[in-house]
Amino acid sequence: MPPDTDSLHRFLFERSRVRGELVRLDAAWQAVLARHPYPDSVKQPLGEALVSVLLLTATLKLEGSLILQAQGEGPIRTLVAQATHQHTVRGLARWDGDVAPGDLQQLFGSGRLVLTIDAKGRERYQGIVPLEGASIGEALAGYFAASEQLPSRFWLAVSDQRAAGLMLQRLPGPTKDEDDWNRAVVLADTVQPQELLQQSTTDLLRRLFHEEDVRLFEPEPVAFRCGCSRTRIATSLHALGQDELDAIIAEQGAIEVTCEFCNRGYRFDAVDATSLFTGVVSSPAPPAQH
Repeated sequence: MPPDTDSLHRFLFERSRVRGELVRLDAAWQAVLARHPYPDSVKQPLGEALVSVLLLTATLKLEGSLILQAQGEGPIRTLVAQATHQHTVRGLARWDGDVAPGDLQQLFGSGRLVLTIDAKGRERYQGIVPLEGASIGEALAGYFAASEQLPSRFWLAVSDQRAAGLMLQRLPGPTKDEDDWNRAVVLADTVQPQELLQQSTTDLLRRLFHEEDVRLFEPEPVAFRCGCSRTRIATSLHALGQDELDAIIAEQGAIEVTCEFCNRGYRFDAVDATSLFTGVVSSPAPPAQH
C-alpha cells in the first residue's frame, strides 16, 4: 500500500510567509470511481478537482464546504468536486460520447471555473473565472491571480489507484526575504507525478526542500462522504409542488430519485408524497434497489 493513504499534511516554511499542503486520496478516490464508469480522460480532471478542493478547504477557517465546478460546452459538460471542513470529499463529472485526452479547452470547450464557499453563519461567496490552462491546477492558479487573493500554486497527479496533490500558498505580511515565495515554487516545480503518487510525505518534502527549514504537522484523515439524505431529497421534491408530484406518481407509480454522487436511491410513493404537504411524516421507505 502506498504511504500516507487518505491523508492531508500541512507544513510551514519557518521564518518565511509560505505554507503548503500535501493530500493523498486512495479509498476516497476509489469510492468516487466506483459510482460511474469514467473514461481515463475524464478521471484525470476529476481527480485533480477532488484533490484541489480538499487542499483549498484546508486553508479556510470556517465550518462549511467549498465547491469547485468546471462547466463548458465540450465533451465534458460538467465537473463538480465538494469538500467540507471535516475533510470529507465527493465529486462527479458528466460527459458526452468519447472524450479524447487534452487540455481544458479540448476537454471542456469554452467554459468557466466556479468556486463557491458555503460557510455556516456567512453569506455564500462565489467566484467565477474563464476555464483556461492545461489542467485544473493551472486554472486555479489563474483564478487566484485574477481574484487578487493569496498567490497559490498546485502540482497534481492522478492514477487509477490514487489522486495526489501539493499546494503552496504565499501568506500576507512582511518577510525578511522577498524571494522566499519564488524559491519555494522553483523547488516545487521539480516534483514528478510519480513522486506525488508514491513517495512518503516526509521523503518528498525532504527531497524538494532539503535546504529549507520546513515544519510538518501531524496528518489529518480524509474520506469520501456524500451529504445526500431522504430529508434533503424530500425538500427538493416539495419545491416541485403537489400537483407535479401527483402527476409523476400517477404515471410511474412512485418517484425514484438517485443521488448522482453516491448512486443511493430514494423511493417516494403516494403516501410519502402526500405527507410532504400535510406535515404527516410517513415511515421511511427503504432505498431503491439498483
